[in-house]
Amino acid sequence: MTTVMSSTSRRRNDLGLPSEVTSFIGRRHEVAEVKRLLSASRMVTLTGPGGIGKTRLALRVATELRRGFPDDVWLVELAELDNPTLLPQALVAALQIQDHSAQRPTDVLVERLRDDRMLVILDNCEHVLHESAVLVQRLLPSVPGLRILATSRQPLGIFSEQTFTVPTLSLPDGPRHDAATTSDAVRLFAERAEAVLPEFAVTEQNRDVVERICRRLDGLPLGIELAVARLRVLSVEQLLDRLDDRFRLLSGGSSAVAPRHRTLRALIDWSYSLCTENERLLWARVSVFTGSLDLDGAEEVCSGDGIARDEIVGLVIGLVEKSVLVRDEYPSGVRYRLLDTIRQYGRERLAASGEESAVKRRYRDYYRRLSREAKAQLFGPGQVEQLTRLRVEHPNLRTALEYCHAEHAGLCIDMASDLLHHWITSCHMGEGRVWLEQGLADGGGGSEVRARALWACSWLAIIQGDQASATKMLAESRALGERLGLEPVLGYVALYSGMVAMHQGDGTSAVRFFEDAVARHRATEDPFGEVLALTRLSLAYSFLGHAERAIAAAEESMSVCDAHGEHWQKAYTMTALGIEAWREGDTRRAAYLERESLRFNRSLGDSLGVGLNLEVLAWIAATEQEHERAAAMLGILRNVWEAVGVPLPGYAHLAGYHDECEARTREALGRSAFRAAVERGARLSDDEALAYVLDEPKPTPARSGGTDRWSPLTRRETEIARLVGQGMSNKEIAASLVIAQRTAEGHIEHILRKLGFTSRAQIATWVAEQTALAD
Repeated sequence: MTTVMSSTSRRRNDLGLPSEVTSFIGRRHEVAEVKRLLSASRMVTLTGPGGIGKTRLALRVATELRRGFPDDVWLVELAELDNPTLLPQALVAALQIQDHSAQRPTDVLVERLRDDRMLVILDNCEHVLHESAVLVQRLLPSVPGLRILATSRQPLGIFSEQTFTVPTLSLPDGPRHDAATTSDAVRLFAERAEAVLPEFAVTEQNRDVVERICRRLDGLPLGIELAVARLRVLSVEQLLDRLDDRFRLLSGGSSAVAPRHRTLRALIDWSYSLCTENERLLWARVSVFTGSLDLDGAEEVCSGDGIARDEIVGLVIGLVEKSVLVRDEYPSGVRYRLLDTIRQYGRERLAASGEESAVKRRYRDYYRRLSREAKAQLFGPGQVEQLTRLRVEHPNLRTALEYCHAEHAGLCIDMASDLLHHWITSCHMGEGRVWLEQGLADGGGGSEVRARALWACSWLAIIQGDQASATKMLAESRALGERLGLEPVLGYVALYSGMVAMHQGDGTSAVRFFEDAVARHRATEDPFGEVLALTRLSLAYSFLGHAERAIAAAEESMSVCDAHGEHWQKAYTMTALGIEAWREGDTRRAAYLERESLRFNRSLGDSLGVGLNLEVLAWIAATEQEHERAAAMLGILRNVWEAVGVPLPGYAHLAGYHDECEARTREALGRSAFRAAVERGARLSDDEALAYVLDEPKPTPARSGGTDRWSPLTRRETEIARLVGQGMSNKEIAASLVIAQRTAEGHIEHILRKLGFTSRAQIATWVAEQTALAD
């Protein structure tokens, strides 16, 4: 996980564009035309029916144009967004803007992107068409360097929009074709068929049948992909016969429906009919997932009522083999997803099945349980794994929250409160506050759930600098806690009340609140709350100049963390202890504590924690009269806090130390040299900045060479990369290594992802660079 530290003018797309694991067939004219339109207009929409290849074309265009956008190309996948009102938050998250301010997301986008030159792909806009149009109309005039490439089944309908209707793949236009003149549709069929049957080839004997199949499918890429999957059990002749039988039934359909729509529908109908009864059931039930899902999710949500839990694995395998489910690999493991057209078909079947409500309820309850379990494991060794999983599951969490809110506001705020630290460590703090405030406004009752949601929302408000709202929510939470005798609630109210007092510079009141919080959390046996309160108590004592008490509180917090195998909150405690060590003049110990804390915060992707560590390390450098280094760190920090949206969010009482460091460093260097050193720090990439601060060797990205010790590839992946560099095909690699062709393809997919590449040619170049450096 990489922390987002860059300023918006240097934001780097750590996620990148999806790798082209299968080759991109044809579309040369289309690519050229879309590039021409983008050069003339800042808003281009690719339109066409589902399955026509809009997304793939947009990604290819974006890849070819990437060098022309200093602030990179960004993909915003909207198919997973069911709530149109969250579109601005989705864009903030996709652009990796970690905003901790209380600004509206649209205003955040305008402010952060104002000086950027980037291309943004808004993919699958049709279900959020109006909201997309409104957002684009706000962004384009305010961000002169922004270009938008949208995909949608219909235009957005804004004044500046240029549209391009994506055609089907070219079809054979004559009775015979040689290899050099094979149509794009036939080429796609041949390549995908070879992946299914390694020995398959288009020959003089089968060419006519293949061409007739492609014509029958209207050259629809998704149609061809789905049909080719049938070659596992059918010959091309049998495939054609069954296509004819299937589509002949459509000839009496409504003339108002475009033929290619009827073709695709018939093909999906056919894929559905070829599934077993339980595969059909699973297809319909899996469609309830908004994003991807893992096997656990499928077993929990989709089993029962006709499908035994132990059947799920086999049914998933069947749907993957039939090209209904797409298999993806994540760092956390294998996940599955439905293409949007396939998902919509499944949802139609689910709605017609009579079990939609039951499946949605199981889905909602599964993610409520997942959120609750993640919260329970947040204090201890499993926290990184849990927070990482929640990030992957975010689209599903969002949909589950919608189901909760639709049924009862109390369910929504209960789940949103469980996700408090997901909102904070991910790019979704504003969204988390929306869910909590929306649920609180709609009722939620005078219950413990409401009291907890109030203090959870107050913490988000404090981080965003909205102390007034936090104070109001804490007052209501305290009143509920006292009336209902809720000690855990009163403990957190005391904790966050102390934070508000610290923001106001009232250290004495803050100490009183934090001591109260420590006592209450101990009494209720809540080590997480106890450590949070002890860390803040240490900072408050330090602020008041009570060194011994500050150190004692921090060391007590460290002991609780060690007893529970806790690392994240221990990192924050080390930050507090480092601050006091620096105040006492022990800069060596302070630097050690801050660097150790920084290493963990970097691994978790906690930008707030990273920013705090960098602050203290800059103060240490200034104290040790390493003024050039201090100024460079201030440049790095400028990027961090710009990315977060608020300087020192939740820690405003430390701002005086920052100002003192800056003033001392500027005075020592002189205004001109100070400015130059700050700019040098600001120009560093994220990885370069952290390597500089940690005194680590400068990172060497794999794509620009380097020795084997910097390579992210496994030994087997390195071996396969070298064979790619020799020009071998997937089939040849598989034969050479005596492995299945699918296995070879899987390895190549991993290589592309790890190296951040999009083509085999880039792998070959990387191999050549590695070899040259080794020599």
